[in-house]
Amino acid sequence: MIAKHATSDTELLEEAARKAKHQKYVLRLYVAGMTPRSREALRTVSEICREELAGRCDLEVIDLYKQPTLAHREQIVAVPTLIKKLPLPLRRFIGSMVDKEKLLVGLDLIPRTP
Repeated sequence: MIAKHATSDTELLEEAARKAKHQKYVLRLYVAGMTPRSREALRTVSEICREELAGRCDLEVIDLYKQPTLAHREQIVAVPTLIKKLPLPLRRFIGSMVDKEKLLVGLDLIPRTP
């Protein structure tokens, strides 16, 4: 009888990170004008798209001052908010985006460290 190999959470996360290296990303960044936090989020997310997702990232920046109806449609309650539409699962990041490593983990681009 062959025993099944139990896959740990760490192994699953590492596999997701490997798969993410080849997938197309669709990101939406919601900001409210060019406040310091909005600029910080735009800088961090743009850097991730350029360095980690070169050629496979669609980033749409939406200024809710200019398009306020989109806040209701996407249920945006605070800005900045980054939504990862693809690859699934959908994920939301709200507030300060100064911690690039935290975003990379949340986007499944690097594995979580134990």
